[in-house]
Amino acid sequence: MDPNLNKLQPYPFEKLRELFSNGTQNHELDNINLSIGEPKSPTPEFIKDAVRDNLDYLANYPKTKGELSLRTAIADWLLNRFSLPQSSIDPEQHILPVNGTREALFAIAQTLIDCDNNAKVLLPNPFYQIYEGAAYLAGAQPVYIDFTVINGEVPGIDQVSEHTWQQTQLIYICTPSNPTGDIIPLAIMQKLIKLAHQYDFVIASDECYSEIYTDENHPPQGLLQACAANGDDSYQRCLAFYSLSKRSNSPGLRSGFVVGDASIISQFLKYRTYHGSAMPVSTQIASTAAWSDESHVQVNRARYQQSFNFAIEEISKEIAIKQPQAGFYLWLPTPIDDEQFALGLYSQQNVTVLPGKYLARSVNNQNPGTNRVRIALVATPEECQTAAQRITTYIKSIR
Repeated sequence: MDPNLNKLQPYPFEKLRELFSNGTQNHELDNINLSIGEPKSPTPEFIKDAVRDNLDYLANYPKTKGELSLRTAIADWLLNRFSLPQSSIDPEQHILPVNGTREALFAIAQTLIDCDNNAKVLLPNPFYQIYEGAAYLAGAQPVYIDFTVINGEVPGIDQVSEHTWQQTQLIYICTPSNPTGDIIPLAIMQKLIKLAHQYDFVIASDECYSEIYTDENHPPQGLLQACAANGDDSYQRCLAFYSLSKRSNSPGLRSGFVVGDASIISQFLKYRTYHGSAMPVSTQIASTAAWSDESHVQVNRARYQQSFNFAIEEISKEIAIKQPQAGFYLWLPTPIDDEQFALGLYSQQNVTVLPGKYLARSVNNQNPGTNRVRIALVATPEECQTAAQRITTYIKSIR
């Protein structure tokens, strides 16, 4: 067996199940599960229809590179969404459809890492655990970086040593962040791009939450925009990952894409050809329809805004909290240990949330998730309101 498998920690939800095994559930109340970022709103009918109407393609092997029609729809979406130069996205060179960004974020490390060269992979802390597992199984050492934005700066970047930069082969960033909802400023992404060129590493920007935001006039900026602001329309050493899971309430569709540096995309395509990662044609057709429509995404954002309004109005009665810039998570500070808070809330109010320390690692004996819980506002607005009322009741009881 690969000895690196022994380095993998249990997934956060395994830890949560273990935690709850030591408590009791209040069966007098219906469970409201806000621990996992799985959208609960229905997938739009036109996406489901596109799958159903094209099931005959199950008789055909799909292309790993995907259909040109899908890559063209994605290119059009990127150009419009991020105001990129019209000639800067080539569907033939810059775009590769993937079966959900989770597998692509994992696989890119296996494609890029030279494990014979003391490779390091930088991760935000807290983070999506796939990044860590990808680093370990590629034979690299993960390095955890505080990506807290303070007055438009990210001091954690400046604390990385010269030696670490020299050994860095890949850095994962997540903007908007899971779990904090913070958006990395364009200037910081430009700074990272310059460091990537200086030290020859690749930036993998996980932008899966980019379409869930509060201000319709100021959507989150992305890595491709930072490249364009630097005058680079080849996106050298830069890759961005996008998904329909959150944007279009379609996590089961397993559909996303990676876009960026054509030379890396070419090698990633080679890897994925051997890996057997082609997206079914019916899924590609449904994805083409999804990326070509914005109206359902606007409806989705409005629903999340309603959920935030309900939740913040209730919880702020006991704990000062404000809406994050983007995403659908509340990164709630807790008056007691986060594990005990999650267990007590489950036992008393039958609401499931995720302890913050499960999403982070201790650096210098400090875990940035300590005394935080992640609350995924993925249920209906009414359920989110009920959950928030129960959370407030629980907080009162422990105070």
